[in-house]
Amino acid sequence: MKEIVVTKNEEGYKLKKLCMNYLNSAPTSFIYKMLRKKNIVLNDKKADGNEVVKLGDSIKFYMKDETIEGFQKNNLKNNLNNLNNNFENSLEKSLPKLDIIYEDDDFIFCNKPINLLSQKAKAEDISINEIILKYLLDSGSVTEENLKIFRPSVCNRLDRNTSGIILAAKTPDGARFLSEQIKNRTVKKLYLAIVYGKTNINGHYKAFLSKDKKTNKVTITDKKLPGSDLIETKVKKIAYQRDSNVTLLSIELITGKSHQIRAHLASLGFPIIGDIKYGNKKVNDRFRNEYKVMNQALSAYKVIFPEINGNEPKTGITVSGKEFIAKPDKTFYKLFDIDNLV
Repeated sequence: MKEIVVTKNEEGYKLKKLCMNYLNSAPTSFIYKMLRKKNIVLNDKKADGNEVVKLGDSIKFYMKDETIEGFQKNNLKNNLNNLNNNFENSLEKSLPKLDIIYEDDDFIFCNKPINLLSQKAKAEDISINEIILKYLLDSGSVTEENLKIFRPSVCNRLDRNTSGIILAAKTPDGARFLSEQIKNRTVKKLYLAIVYGKTNINGHYKAFLSKDKKTNKVTITDKKLPGSDLIETKVKKIAYQRDSNVTLLSIELITGKSHQIRAHLASLGFPIIGDIKYGNKKVNDRFRNEYKVMNQALSAYKVIFPEINGNEPKTGITVSGKEFIAKPDKTFYKLFDIDNLV
């Protein structure tokens, strides 16, 4: 018999979902069968699986240890071994220190540096997601047992060469809250970008974006094409630097498509400095040589959460109406006095 006592890291799940996560290789039909036969019980009572588990609830699995371990064969052990091996093999000494902007029971917000993935693309990759997970394990915020049911994860993504705020959830309730905020576009996401040329573009710009999956490059058009998506980008000028002929912009993403800011600004005639995919090679070469700008000047520097109304405390109340700011990459300081401008 195995017993799980629900902690903050698991509460809010439906019982059947929690069981499916815990026995992640078991068929759904097996989970329902065990519930019907009272081999899985909630607080020592029969359950149908639709119950939402609460803090302190007891879930008992009346099964042999070998059966439970057999249905977890692709679960925690392999994940942790891969995580530890990746850190130990070659990367741990060179990995950036986790820059935590905010943390509470449900959330952890970090400032992702450039040249780091948001989530790994290959098994051997180390991303900000893995660095957060290792931090939570090392600090005791989550345990190996917790990870059998829920794996903390980032809820937004930034390109490898874009720095800035990453929003991650430590609990199921936190993940649901962040996912809803992002999906419903109620959380504002603001970026800083440095573009080439003097521009007075200010306003709400719309266009259509098409992505070529083979080249991982997007195209911006004024008219909708088959397979294209509407994009909306708000742009505000902050400052102009005459000597280097660059403009600092604040950008609010209304939609959040792949490479949206980089491609949209380039289509408006103002490519981001250092952007090798959508920028101007001659311009990039000049700024690399004269100003030592080695990376694209794009950073997710601020998120603003809406006010949560209502008298009942709930997940997200800790970030209600708050804004969180990440210091942009050093690239920005080579061209502007950022701290006195934003």
